[in-house]
Amino acid sequence: MHMADALVSPAVGGTMLAASAAAIGYAVKKTGAMEEKKIPVMGVMGAFIFAGQMINFTIPGTGSSGHIGGGILLAAILGPFPALLVLAAVLLIQCLFFADGGLLAYGCNVFNMGVVACIFAFRFVYKPIVGDGRSRNRIIAASIASVVAGLQAGAFCVVLETLLSGVTELPFASFVLLMQPIHLAIGLVEGIVTAAALSYIHAVRPELISGAVSAEPLAPSLSMKKVILSLAVAAAITGGLLSLFASAFPDGLEWSMEGVAGTAELEREGGVYEAAGQAVEATAFMPDYAFTGAAADSPAGTSVAGIIGSVITVILAGGIGFVIRKAALRKGSA
Repeated sequence: MHMADALVSPAVGGTMLAASAAAIGYAVKKTGAMEEKKIPVMGVMGAFIFAGQMINFTIPGTGSSGHIGGGILLAAILGPFPALLVLAAVLLIQCLFFADGGLLAYGCNVFNMGVVACIFAFRFVYKPIVGDGRSRNRIIAASIASVVAGLQAGAFCVVLETLLSGVTELPFASFVLLMQPIHLAIGLVEGIVTAAALSYIHAVRPELISGAVSAEPLAPSLSMKKVILSLAVAAAITGGLLSLFASAFPDGLEWSMEGVAGTAELEREGGVYEAAGQAVEATAFMPDYAFTGAAADSPAGTSVAGIIGSVITVILAGGIGFVIRKAALRKGSA
């Protein structure tokens, strides 16, 4: 559900960037109280979500596909505010280095996929259902319900943003009638994947899930080594191997655009669009997760992109957690 720049006007893009920046700023403030042992978990979770978003799964009978957003999975392990920071880092890396999602649309993507899921769906759907986070059945039910709710809200935000941007090729009624059902199907699949992942975490380190819900600190003696190692291995396998088997069908947003406008590649002219496009062109060393030049068709490019992107995400997401934690400690000791 990564929006391209052509789907938003400069005014809408700027407004959503400001809204997302405000949410990120508040998340930075709240993340300062996070335990230091969760910092490496932020890094490997970010890598896992980056890799997971590379794998599009086919929605049978539709000619469409989807991928995980990861907001609920992150929030259920890290808490809502560190989760938002990790997802914002993932989306930034995807945009700047792999040309996945527009720079002008970055604020929209952070809001639609991050703020909506990590903050609102987690708080108003996941938490009431999961209770204290100790029941596996409640975790499964909360995972599916909150992912579906978050993706439905996020998809509707996309439709509203294109409407407010004056994208006449995508009339509201026709667009929403395709966007909501296809993202309902995608949400059900992601919900099952999220439930499976959280069931594993519940089995090996249940304190992470109950702590994310209650905001209670982890015991000082609690080890994160098994969780960190398993997530790192999962990210490496997902990005380096499973990404090769991603569906070639268009994702839910592209599929909906093709159904309404006959194309998923809309064009917009103007200095803002040109500047945003040139900025991404200058930084994206593997556009569309592939090699450039003569080796562009090599399937190895996908694996390399998955591994490189995961490593960059570990560094950025973990680095963000480290810097915020150290700044909070210095402020507390001043």
